[in-house]
Amino acid sequence: MNAAVAVAGDNKLIFGKNADRSVPIASVTKVMTALVVLESGEPLDEWLTFHERHTPAAANAYSRIRIDSEMRRKDVLRIALMSSENFAAYTLARNHPGGFDAFIEAMNAKAAALGMTGTRFVDPTGLSSENLSTAADLVKLVNAAADYPEIREYSTTGYFRGQFRQPRYSLSFGNTNALVHRDSWGVALSKTGYLSEAGRCLVMISKMNGKEVVTVLLDSLGTRSPMGDAGRIKRWLDTGARGSVAAAARRYEQEKNASYATAGNSTVSVN
Repeated sequence: MNAAVAVAGDNKLIFGKNADRSVPIASVTKVMTALVVLESGEPLDEWLTFHERHTPAAANAYSRIRIDSEMRRKDVLRIALMSSENFAAYTLARNHPGGFDAFIEAMNAKAAALGMTGTRFVDPTGLSSENLSTAADLVKLVNAAADYPEIREYSTTGYFRGQFRQPRYSLSFGNTNALVHRDSWGVALSKTGYLSEAGRCLVMISKMNGKEVVTVLLDSLGTRSPMGDAGRIKRWLDTGARGSVAAAARRYEQEKNASYATAGNSTVSVN
């Protein structure tokens, strides 16, 4: 596992584990996608068209959204963040000034501006395992994204009924992070991710020991592991108790560390 914890608004880590190792980040990518969309200044009320992809997706990109239907940019951004809708993230990039390639350039330029030296992006969805970052870099990204109320709100929306036109229809979307439904966590920003190459990933701002804290967890084992890892970090900050880690998770971590050591390159993705 790769992890980083910091007080929100401060990029200095209070905990790190393999925090500078560049690894695939899956749909955590969409936090940068949202940042680039909002910094573009394009109107959030503009209707965007969901065109068929101009290049094949790097992984399964199934979507319930109909080709050539339309949705307002703010709602496209909301479902990309809270429900990790890949077609939505793609459509945001496709409708960027200068087009899709200009959007990817803007993602990498923003990463460089934020000092994310272990980061690179090749697509806006996270479906490509070539989207790489480090846990420490993602603390910087989350802190920058947290300056935008829209990212805080959209990423923590529990449920949303999206309205489309041409043709007119609606679809329901749910948040991919169960912790947004728990008031005790005080989640103020959230994004999950998963690819086989990336494992389970989570970035989040939540209340811990009376403070807003940034938590970054990359390549956790199992569907619920990021939530469990976040819980252990919360207990540690609240009480000082570190808690125990399941044997399977420890084995998974040892195997991954061995794979990276064998590869001899921290930026190599491991299946």
